Parts: sequence; structure tokens; C-alpha cells
Amino acid sequence: MMKLASMAEQSVSFWFLFITSFFFFLLRLPSLFEPYWYGDEGIYQVLGHAIRNGRLLYEGIWDNKPPLLYLIYAFFNSDQFALRLASLIFGIVSVIAFYALARELFKERFKVALWITSFFALLFGLPLIEGNIANSENFMLLPLILAGLILVKSQRYRLLAGLLVALAFLIKIVGVFDFAAFFLFLLFTNTPSSLTLRGLKTEVKRVLPFLIGFFTPIILVSLFFFFKGAFSDYIQASFLQNVGYVGYGNRLIIPQGLLILKLLTLGGVALFIFIRRSQLPKSFIFIYLWFAFSMFNTFFAGRPYTHYLLVLLPSLSLLIGLIITSNQYKKLTLAFFIVSFILILNNFRFYGKTIYYYQNFISFLTGGKSVAAYRGFFDRNTPRDYRLVQFIKMNTGINDNIFIWGNNAQVYALTDKLPPGRYAVAYHITAYKDGKENTEKGIAKGKPKLIIIMPNVPPLKISLIEYREISNIGNAKIYERIF
Repeated sequence: MMKLASMAEQSVSFWFLFITSFFFFLLRLPSLFEPYWYGDEGIYQVLGHAIRNGRLLYEGIWDNKPPLLYLIYAFFNSDQFALRLASLIFGIVSVIAFYALARELFKERFKVALWITSFFALLFGLPLIEGNIANSENFMLLPLILAGLILVKSQRYRLLAGLLVALAFLIKIVGVFDFAAFFLFLLFTNTPSSLTLRGLKTEVKRVLPFLIGFFTPIILVSLFFFFKGAFSDYIQASFLQNVGYVGYGNRLIIPQGLLILKLLTLGGVALFIFIRRSQLPKSFIFIYLWFAFSMFNTFFAGRPYTHYLLVLLPSLSLLIGLIITSNQYKKLTLAFFIVSFILILNNFRFYGKTIYYYQNFISFLTGGKSVAAYRGFFDRNTPRDYRLVQFIKMNTGINDNIFIWGNNAQVYALTDKLPPGRYAVAYHITAYKDGKENTEKGIAKGKPKLIIIMPNVPPLKISLIEYREISNIGNAKIYERIF
């Protein structure tokens, strides 16, 4: 009977994952045909294109994230369809990996794994929290879920788990919080009740493979930029730049007051789990720690960007499973969930056009919308950007350069052009001390044939004496070099 039950569960699992994966594919299908409109993707596309054209990351082209996301964009030649398809495939495999993790954590509650995987797949597939965008978080979730699965199922492969978390970290540095959660899970689930120096040394040796797996790729990447002479730029972009970024949204009495409060709260939760570690099942410790650190991750920057919620989705789904399955600490778990849910609702805005997103796609497919109207659904400036792209392609050759004074880097991507300096958008040029100087030098050296000044950006403080205005497209002024 046990064998028959196991075979039945395997059959149900197969068909569940097949149907769920197909449903996920359908939810994400419209994302493959979106126009180039999302600003961050535009920057990533420029960096990917620049890397393929020989520019050294951070020194020759700049953005403030670790290198792996840009290498992913470079690998797919910054082609949005290919990148969105890769994100879709990553998503499907993430759903399958999450189901395996849920089965491992809720072994005796088969249906719970089905329900929370469905919840995870639905929210990850919808544009509600920007699952449709090929952002950092979309590529981070798979290695993180796989690392969690390895640690929960068998800690013999701690080195591999560390490597997977390092990959997530090299996509976006907030992966360090998942590293901390998994590291504490390893410590808490094996540390004896009575602590001794010898016991602690034993634990350190036991978690050493996980640490080696995590730090080795990071050290190798750092050495690469060191020997390329761009180590300072790499550290500044990947790590130090994020300090100022985080400080902006965490002021409470003092510059980092709110961040300190968050850290104290996180420390209190971790201390509670440590004190109760001998009374809590392994699944509780894993889910509590991962959710607590993921909440901290989500609110770390103090900014309400919707895609930040993606990093919370796996542990949130598991916490819901814990509420359903366990009576132990049920009130505490429920309170934990309710408080977190209220904080999320008060601090983040979900994508409000989710239903219309699919209506827009279907209407376009059936001929009910023009191309311009379809593109305009995503951003009212997108049709103008495509008109600019058409103009640029008609008035420049393969070797002609352009410069766009604006925040729509996707125009560079659509025209296979690169910015003259290392900054792709106006807000980067104005935000960094060397922005104006670097751009001026790039313009003087590259002599772009066209300079395009977008509306709604600060005035361009660069001489246009060698240029004359030749066109105006949607209030975007186009200047052509005259000598």
C-alpha cells in the first residue's frame, strides 16, 4: 500500500508540475512580446552590448550592481526576447525547485506543498510584482531555492550550496542576506544546547565548505577586476555605491536610524530562534530564518520598488505552509505573517494594470490595437522612443555614434549604439562626480553624429556649438553634427 501511495504521489507531482509549468508559461508569454520600455532593462541592455563590444565593465561602462547580471545580458546579446525567455525558463525551473523544497519541508502534508507551490507560481508568473521583467531578482531565485533545497535535504553538499548563493550574490548583493539566513540555519540546527569552545570549533569546521563555496567565486571575480586595473571601480559600483543608496531611504532621526531599527528587529528574531532551536523542528528554523532575512532584504533599501518583493516570495510561501500545517507556535507564526503583510501593503505598490496587461496583449494579437497603442500601454513615452529609433537608423551608419541626454537607455539598445562615455542615462551623469567630465571627453573623442535631448531632464550643460537642430520628435530635440 505504501508503495502504491508513493507511486500515486509521484504521478500527481508530475502532472501538477506539468500543468503548473504550462500555466506559468501562459502567464509569462506576453512578456516575451513587450516593447523595450523598462528603464532598468535598458541600462542592462546597454551594459551587455558594451561588454560584447570590448568595454571593461565599471571602467568603460557603469552601473551599480555586481557583474553577473550584465554578463547574462551580454550572453544573450541584450536581446529582450531572449532575455525574457531565459527569465521564463528560470522561473519554471524555480517553480519545480520550490515544489521539491516544499515537499522536503512538509513531508507528511503533500497537499500543502501543492497549494503553496501554486501560490508561488501564480505570483511569480504575474506582472503583479514585476515577475515579467528580466530583473536581478528573476535570476536570483533559482540558485537560492536550489541552495535551500540542498541544505534542507542533505547538508553533505554544503560547498555546492555556497556556490549557488554566491551566484545570487554576484547578480545582486542582497544575496548576502540569504547567505546569512542559510549560514545561521546550518549553525542553529547543529549547535548543541551547551556551548563549549571545542563544540564551536567543530561547528566552524562543519560549515567551512559552505563558506568556501560562497567566498571563492567572489574572490575570483575580485581578482579579475584587480588584474584588469578596475578593482576600485568594481568595489565602488558593486558594494560602496549601495551604502549611499541605502542611506537615502533609511533616515530616522539619524542618517541610518531606520536601518539600525531593522537590524535590531532582525537580531531579536534570530536570537529567539537560537534560544528555541532545540524545541523547534528543522523546518521551522529554516523558514523562520529565511523569511526574517528576506523581509529585511525587501525593506533594506527603504525604497518601494515592487520587484523587491520577488526575493520575499519563496519564504513567504513557505511561511503560509507553516501556518496551515503546524499548531506549534501557530499564533506567533500568524502574527509574524500579519505584521509583515501589513508592512508590505503600506510600503509597496503592486502593478495595478495586471488584468489590463493581458487584455492589451490579446487585443494586440487579435488586431484590436495598433502597434503604437500596444506600446503606449506600457509607457506613454514608448511610441516616441520607437520613432526616435526609426529616425536614428535612417540617419546614421553602422560606425556613427549618438548621444542621448535622457533616461531611456533602451534607445541605445534598439539602435545598436553605445553612449560616448561610461554612463548610459542622464541621472547617472548628474549623480556622479566624473559624470559630466567623462561624458564630455567621450563626446569629444567619439564625435557623435546625433545628440538627442529628451524632455523632462535637467538642462544639458555641454556645448552644442558643433551641432544644429534638425528635428523634434515628441519634444525630443535632435541635433546633427555640422563639422
